[in-house]
Amino acid sequence: MLVAASTVTGNIACGETRDGSDQPYGVNDRLGVAVLGVRGRGASHLRAFAKRADTQVVMICDPDQKIAQKRAEADGLTARCIITQSDGAALPFRDATFDAIYHSDVLCCLVDKRGVLESCRRVINPDGGRMAFSVIMIAPGLSDADYAIAAAGGPTFIETGTPYPELLEQTGWEITDHFDQTADYFDTFRNMYEHELANKDEMIRVRGAALLDQHNATLVPIERGLLRRELFRVVAEEGKKTVWPFS
Repeated sequence: MLVAASTVTGNIACGETRDGSDQPYGVNDRLGVAVLGVRGRGASHLRAFAKRADTQVVMICDPDQKIAQKRAEADGLTARCIITQSDGAALPFRDATFDAIYHSDVLCCLVDKRGVLESCRRVINPDGGRMAFSVIMIAPGLSDADYAIAAAGGPTFIETGTPYPELLEQTGWEITDHFDQTADYFDTFRNMYEHELANKDEMIRVRGAALLDQHNATLVPIERGLLRRELFRVVAEEGKKTVWPFS
């Protein structure tokens, strides 16, 4: 199960304007953005989207509703957010609800990747709706031994029988941009792990030794190029000529 934290959609103050102009706008002028996440991922992006006066945000994250709630409270967004539960492969929204969807390292943590992509495709605006997401994946062409190391170091459901480019095409998306973020991912993960080692006793007391061991098991295959992190920007096939609404 996933948790959806959605901003309240109505009652925009008449004085609010888009991009600092003097022209007010109404509810129907707002961009609808869905932010998906699991295990805490995605909650950190709530503020970036919800703070935009021209944007309506729906956030879908952990089964633990407290994660989304705490993020909303910390960012002063509780008046604009509600929290509910749903299945990521069966999003409880009408067809063509959103203009944009964003998720960070989510598909590699879910079993039904195809179902999630199909569900996202259903709720996106077919007239140019866009989705951007990063995903951790096993590098192609590995030996059996290296594949096992990569699978053990990645998220629980990192394995996929169909490469993501093919999976996207099969679920009605067209790739507009595709970036390799592995180098930045390695630097960030290494910095985090070094900080954990510097505070090893406290880390073990709070999170347990197993998590520290898992982070080491993840760092090694990233450094060896067995694990990769890639970013995709995709568009609903009917809207290939539109532009991504957020730079």
